[in-house]
Amino acid sequence: MPEAVLEHPEPVDAGPKPAAKPPILTVNNIEVVYDDVILVLRGVSLSVPEGEIVALLGPNGAGKSTTLKAISGLLRTENGEVTRGNVNFMGEEIANLAPEEIVRRGIFQVMEGRRIIEDMTVIENLRLGAYTRRDNGVKRDLDMVFDFFPRLRERTGLAGYLSGGEQQMLAISRALMARPKMILLDEPSMGLSPLLVKEVFDIIRQLNRELGITMLLVEQNARMALKASSYGYIMESGKIVLDGAQQDLINNEDVKEFYLGGGGSERKSFKNLKSYKRRKRWL
Repeated sequence: MPEAVLEHPEPVDAGPKPAAKPPILTVNNIEVVYDDVILVLRGVSLSVPEGEIVALLGPNGAGKSTTLKAISGLLRTENGEVTRGNVNFMGEEIANLAPEEIVRRGIFQVMEGRRIIEDMTVIENLRLGAYTRRDNGVKRDLDMVFDFFPRLRERTGLAGYLSGGEQQMLAISRALMARPKMILLDEPSMGLSPLLVKEVFDIIRQLNRELGITMLLVEQNARMALKASSYGYIMESGKIVLDGAQQDLINNEDVKEFYLGGGGSERKSFKNLKSYKRRKRWL
């Protein structure tokens, strides 16, 4: 008897499916060196589709903030340099460009710790975000920012007197004043209460949805970051060790165990939690 043949065989899973939208940012195999001798990033590659939120996760010291600074040009303020690979934004090479040139091209980084100017008013901080602009739309964009963050409209004093949540809102608003195509967010939940963390992430999703701003998000709160993102990368020791779509990472047992506080039913020993163990499995 001839062997039966399926008329519609199941497709073979060939790995991660390509993003539906073209990437606005591509980081290809970059290495970053500080002080001409300290190698921090070791062949990091990632891409961010236009109009999406992508999360970059990992433990402290993994190289997440350095990756953002390699994109935004802020490495040069810390005697760092991209020594290998390339960073491509909207078809242009931007690695090692001056930060103000990268802002003019459409990328703005919201720094870890907010970095607002405490001795300036809210309005002055917001106008500082628009310093690279040469158009007449700053007043209109101030009104737009206050529509998104009505609490800031009421704060007329110095920015240093704002609460932590209000300072984070101001830092994001200052980025919006540059009219960016892409925002790099470094630890937006740092130092905030759980209620404020939810509020800030709701605002991040709203800005992405309503303004179409692409975002690359570095965040220690992996659960909130993955909930807001369509795709994610996980870094350890200066390199990417895992990446995938939102649900793939949320359902990954290693991600559950090491980043989401879950995993299998059996309690793992401390020895098995060491980073080299999980890197060995991921690689």
